[in-house]
Amino acid sequence: QSQLVESGGGSVQAGGSLRLSCAGAGFTLRNMAISWFRQAPGKEREGVACISASGDNIIYADSVKGRFTISRENARGTASLRMNNLKPEDTATYFCAIDGPHYNTNTRSSCNYSDMNSWGKGTLVTVSP
Repeated sequence: QSQLVESGGGSVQAGGSLRLSCAGAGFTLRNMAISWFRQAPGKEREGVACISASGDNIIYADSVKGRFTISRENARGTASLRMNNLKPEDTATYFCAIDGPHYNTNTRSSCNYSDMNSWGKGTLVTVSP
């Protein structure tokens, strides 16, 4: 199983920003569909954002629309999640996940949380009031 490494978590006050990064250990994310999930204590894991391998299909959870931005840095083979205007309810462990690689034109624009099959160990984000 491919190993993903997340970084960038930390503690901020409400209204603050963080940028999470996701990288493959020894491999590129260039042709992968990439998602960010989060799981708060006592809650189920939820999909936060997804970007297709082509980069032209991006989806966000309603709770983060307008505040979070997912992107891919193909030159470096990494991905990131920029989180602005953070709220206490954003407190969770954030996980990066991938599906692919996708080289076929028909699948490069797909982005489905349920297709993700490799996961990182997560990075903790804590937002205080």
